[in-house]
Amino acid sequence: MKEQQVTFPSQNLTLEGLYALPPTGAAVKGAVICHPHPQYGGSMYNNVVDAALEAFWHTRFATLRFNFRGVGESDGSYGGGHGEAQDAVAAVNFLRAKLNAPAGVVLAGYSFGAAAAWRGASEAGELQALVLIAAPLQMMDTQAVPPARNILLIGGSHDSFCPAAGLKELCARLGKRASLRLIDGADHFFGGYEDDVTTALAEMLEAIG
Repeated sequence: MKEQQVTFPSQNLTLEGLYALPPTGAAVKGAVICHPHPQYGGSMYNNVVDAALEAFWHTRFATLRFNFRGVGESDGSYGGGHGEAQDAVAAVNFLRAKLNAPAGVVLAGYSFGAAAAWRGASEAGELQALVLIAAPLQMMDTQAVPPARNILLIGGSHDSFCPAAGLKELCARLGKRASLRLIDGADHFFGGYEDDVTTALAEMLEAIG
């Protein structure tokens, strides 16, 4: 889908993003995608972010990807994870207002972006789903479970930053609202496995309706 440049406020900052709207007649539902660690070159232009976008577009979601504070043309500087969680909340609020969809929003993140999404989800209002791709579990308070209706977990079988065993344990503890897909052979960066991420996420989104 064609994306258009947008800006939106986060606290006293202005963040940049790319917004895409599905074809006329599609259901009014949207997804925010958070990018990997800004201090290691992460931005909204990322192979796994692109793979997630393809899944959301396939399932007819409007999408908003954006740059955290201090990245690209977004104002500010690195917020230690706390500021980025607030950016995720601001992105959800912006997309929700744009779509007039109070509950039909999914918050997704990859790597550091998954940790920011997890942290921010408790302040983001009702979410249709929280999507965590290669979530860095050591950066997350996994005891503080956010109130999302569905929690979708995707990881690689060879990911040393997001071990499969840890994801399985988290999924079991979250109960019936959680589901997990492990991509055999993939590491944390999913190089060469982008299509597998797209397929897994699209199937999981279709399963929750």
